[in-house]
Amino acid sequence: MFTKSYPQIVMKLLHFIVGCYESVMRCLLALSLCWFAVGPHAEAATISDLFCDDSARLEKQLMTRHGAQKLGRGMRGPDALLEMWIAPGSGDWTLVQSYANGTSCIVAMGEHWEPVSAPADPA
Repeated sequence: MFTKSYPQIVMKLLHFIVGCYESVMRCLLALSLCWFAVGPHAEAATISDLFCDDSARLEKQLMTRHGAQKLGRGMRGPDALLEMWIAPGSGDWTLVQSYANGTSCIVAMGEHWEPVSAPADPA
């Protein structure tokens, strides 16, 4: 009735199963590589990477909406000024870079700000 012996049929079936398994594994590997290539980059962009506005408007928004106060500032270069804004009630902080052309951008933001006292003068 069968032209092939039982071991030959089993071997062909195993060969077919292994071939399917290899195809599925290749597909999963390809999907994993795509996810690793694209996935982390999709989450890297935050509002701090994207939000720039007129300096006066951004300053007003930080003060009125977030209750932030400018804690300090320092020059980053001839055309850029970094400002640290802190919301004392919530502990949220925002680092803003202001440019000479009147534009400011949020560079970084976070929470749980803790002030550090200056070290005592050894003299």
